[in-house]
Amino acid sequence: MGTLVKPALLLLLWQSVGALNVPLEVRQPPTIIKQSMKEHIVDPKGTMVIECEAKGNPHPIFSWRRNGKYFNVARDSQVSMRRRSGTLDIYARNNPEKYEAEYQCIASNQYGAAYSHKIILQLYSKEIVEPVVVSAGLPLVLSCDPPPGPPKPETYWMSSSFPTMQPVRQDRRVSMGVSGDLYFSNVLFNDSVVDYCCNARFPYKNVIQQKMPVVVKVLTMVEAAPTWLSPTGSSSSILVLQGEELLLECIAAGMPTPHITWAKDGEDLQVTSRMKVKNFNKMIQIPKASFEDAGEYTCTAKNRLGYAEHTITVRVKATPFWLEKPTNLILAPEENGRLVCRADGAPRPTISWFINGEPIETATPLPNRQVSGETLIFRSVTTENTAVYQCNASNQYGYLLANAFINVLRKWRVTLVCLNICPCFFLHRSKYGQGNLEGNRFKTHSNGTLEIKHIKIEDQGTYVCVVSNIAGRDEDQVRVEVKEPILIVTRPQSMKVMRASDVRLECGVKADVTTPITTTWLKNKKHLTLGWRISMDESNLVITNVNTGDEGNYTCVIKSELEQKSASAHLMVMDRPNPPTNLELSDPYERTVRLSWIPGDSNHSPITEFLVQYDDDDWLPGKWRNLSTYPGNLNSVILHLIPFTYYEFRVIAINEIGASRPSRPSKRFQTSGAPPDIIPKNLKGVGTWRNNMEISWEPLTYREWNGPHLKYLVWWRRRDSREEWKNATTKWLKYYIYDADTFTPYEIKVQAVNDFGLGPESPVVIGYSGEGRPTTAPLNLRVSDIESTQVTLHWDPVTSDTIMGELKEYKVYYWRDSSQLRWQWVDRGMKSKAFPINGPDPSGVLDELIPYSNYKMYIVVANNRYEGPPSNNIHFSTPEGVPSAPRSFRIQQRHLDSIYVDWGLPAEPNGIITGYSLKYQTGIIEELPPNVTSFSIRRFDRYTRYRFSVAARTRLGIGEWHTEESPHYTTEIYAQDQVDITTQGWFIGIMCAVALIVLILLIVCFIKRSRGGKYPGRLVMPNCTRVSTLPYPRREEERGLQRGQPSIEAMMKRSDSDDSLVEYGEGGEMPFNEDGSFIGQYTGTRRDVRELDFGGSLELHSPINTIYSLA
Repeated sequence: MGTLVKPALLLLLWQSVGALNVPLEVRQPPTIIKQSMKEHIVDPKGTMVIECEAKGNPHPIFSWRRNGKYFNVARDSQVSMRRRSGTLDIYARNNPEKYEAEYQCIASNQYGAAYSHKIILQLYSKEIVEPVVVSAGLPLVLSCDPPPGPPKPETYWMSSSFPTMQPVRQDRRVSMGVSGDLYFSNVLFNDSVVDYCCNARFPYKNVIQQKMPVVVKVLTMVEAAPTWLSPTGSSSSILVLQGEELLLECIAAGMPTPHITWAKDGEDLQVTSRMKVKNFNKMIQIPKASFEDAGEYTCTAKNRLGYAEHTITVRVKATPFWLEKPTNLILAPEENGRLVCRADGAPRPTISWFINGEPIETATPLPNRQVSGETLIFRSVTTENTAVYQCNASNQYGYLLANAFINVLRKWRVTLVCLNICPCFFLHRSKYGQGNLEGNRFKTHSNGTLEIKHIKIEDQGTYVCVVSNIAGRDEDQVRVEVKEPILIVTRPQSMKVMRASDVRLECGVKADVTTPITTTWLKNKKHLTLGWRISMDESNLVITNVNTGDEGNYTCVIKSELEQKSASAHLMVMDRPNPPTNLELSDPYERTVRLSWIPGDSNHSPITEFLVQYDDDDWLPGKWRNLSTYPGNLNSVILHLIPFTYYEFRVIAINEIGASRPSRPSKRFQTSGAPPDIIPKNLKGVGTWRNNMEISWEPLTYREWNGPHLKYLVWWRRRDSREEWKNATTKWLKYYIYDADTFTPYEIKVQAVNDFGLGPESPVVIGYSGEGRPTTAPLNLRVSDIESTQVTLHWDPVTSDTIMGELKEYKVYYWRDSSQLRWQWVDRGMKSKAFPINGPDPSGVLDELIPYSNYKMYIVVANNRYEGPPSNNIHFSTPEGVPSAPRSFRIQQRHLDSIYVDWGLPAEPNGIITGYSLKYQTGIIEELPPNVTSFSIRRFDRYTRYRFSVAARTRLGIGEWHTEESPHYTTEIYAQDQVDITTQGWFIGIMCAVALIVLILLIVCFIKRSRGGKYPGRLVMPNCTRVSTLPYPRREEERGLQRGQPSIEAMMKRSDSDDSLVEYGEGGEMPFNEDGSFIGQYTGTRRDVRELDFGGSLELHSPINTIYSLA
């Protein structure tokens, strides 16, 4: 025992030490005692605080990490750390977005370091919301995405239209979902009149966070069949516990706006008192779900173009509930019996048995008692089985407990009488043989009667009565048969069921197997006729699809030749109530009327409430709307109505089963007229010209007129003046005031009026007449912090009395006057940039400038309508920058083994070009002077493609790179490309000219040789200059790219005739005879043309040879 106590005591001491708060006098490592939430959302408009507090001895030193790296707080001028604390205060007046990051606090001393959790800092309402553009008729979802709790914030939507904000009016077309998003089933043109803003309210902090307004722009109208916005798809499922709130939501898109209807398990949904239909029939709310709420709910959205369906499967889990409770049993000795304990739940409960409160597993075991799941079975009971038994059904959500007792009676006794013979004795004959009667159960009376106590089955047999005296002996036999009595084990239970359900009335019977029995059922003491709907299962009665006609008393009659027993139960059928009748209207007034009716039969389920519906003159006949609900004990109520409207009414009775059919409509009724009671909304006054003001408001709906001939009474007067109010009546939604001073404030108000009187006045709103043109220009325009692409501007503000309206902005007009490079052409187009009001010393940054340029500018002041006169022009020049990419970049292949590239100047040099940088695929970078704009490289592989990048440089650095990749040159493609040159006109013309010149030279030579007279002794042949057809410039030849240049002699072949010009030197002389004929002798040594050395390759200059020379 001691060994068990010691560990328990040690564990207790350890737990006490773990909870002990170590005093700070003891040296200890740091402990984080306070820190911000993991998802830390702050408002950037104020000071952003990230908390971190720690304790320790010595006092810890704090440091921070941002995005996993060390954060130097001291070097950030907008961040400070509190003294003896790690809490950060961030004063981000400019660019607060850069502080959105993941932060982690570290508190350390010589004994260790403590880390806070990672804190993600997020800014709320920082995003710039772009306008939402949508076509009219299409659906739209405006997401809210409120910041997380705890607790979960309350969301609501507001519409903003100058100068007021008001809640978004929700209806069948526009509604807010459970998630907080705003759903438009379809968008109309007037939805773009206002902006939409989502607000999140934190009830415990009493703080409201507002999201940036969303602007909706609506385009042309589009009609569409219904589709689902929430939930999506054709089916979904929901799991709910019994007693919890169940929300079913269906929001549809479509144009025209779809109508939402609900059905459950294939039938129209009957709205009970436990159920609420909200959000214009888009939501069903059941505050406390029950098993009867389980099933398939189908929401259907319809319009004239089609329909869409969505099925929501609802599953309900619950604590255990009874299917069959154990009932008390009274049994005779040796009888059999059973206690049944059947329960259900979700999940299914487990069954446990107890005897007199003790678990049956630990109770004294009896051989004739057996537990079989939900049933406790008894065989041949004895008085030892008499007890109270408990059944416990439990699951994880709860339990049920039921008591039932078993009472075992004493045995019967039988008396046999043997008269007029005495003395006598009895013998018993049975299947076990014959013997004398022995035992306390048998007693022979003096008159010869045999009494048997507690008779048993084995007592069955033949009894012999023997009498004798001195005169003789005689005997008589009596046959005794012992039968089991009829016992109704399971008696039918009285039930209260709903219509259309199935009923089973059980009548379990136990009887002697040798005795035939018959079972019949009576209804209201009359024999029950069986059929397809009413049948018997053994001795049980089964009724399917019960109706109100099945209600009554049912009796189970068990009959044998010896006895008859019966058991009865009452069946009560519950149904929806019958509809009310005799609707009457009385006591009519302009806004009320009394409605009375006679309730219908409740059908055994009390009427809980009455629903009054109405149909008015909205040109939609048969469109019934719910007006109000009233307690079920009333049948006469006062209805609150709208004046000057036609009505019809009907009443629906509701009980726990469902709603009745609607009653017949009442007579048509019209309420009398009354003055309007609604104030026109969105009143505002805006000037459209310098001497007028437009007063406008939103119209009242037809239901809000309260009478005929609705008009509007407009009031106005100058603010801060003692003049009287002026007024005018109009039926339009605008009224104009003329001859007003420029930008003068007015007090305005409006009220609706009809034939029955004036409605309430609206609150006074301040409006302004039209704005004029500002009279002065801003002075002292100057620049500072001049950079290559931007400059800071400063100017003196103008006085408010010269603006002639509301100051909207300052606008700067500027243009690029010239470039500091004299040869550079510039675009002198004027540009502008507006600067909002930013304090007594206005300034702004003008960006997107071009470097190394001369600019001019001036500034004006603007109100909402006009701009003022310009200020004086000022000049400034931007310094050098880096150039743009070079233009006209070309890649050429002039030979199979080389690539040639060239380029042009950058479009914007942005300074003085100091050179070019060229890099290509091999990684080589060539630095070239500014006057070189071409480059050639030798190809080592004819099939390799090269990537070239070129950029210009200025004094400030290298500019933008221009990158191109060479084409895929091959020998075949290259040759094909060159052959294609011959089809060009310019090339054919050049070749023809070359051939013509050569022909003329040859003709001239032959003419001089063959004409009459004496010829000079020597003929000097002209030098035939080679016409270059190379694809590269002449200067490359001058650089030493030599080519073989054979003489004209190589083109002449020796002829068999001595008179032909066969061989001659380069420009050499030939001897002739006086008659000019050849004599076969030459002054020079005769040489074969094949022996000539041309100092290079033989090259024949013809068009075809020229083509091949390019290959």
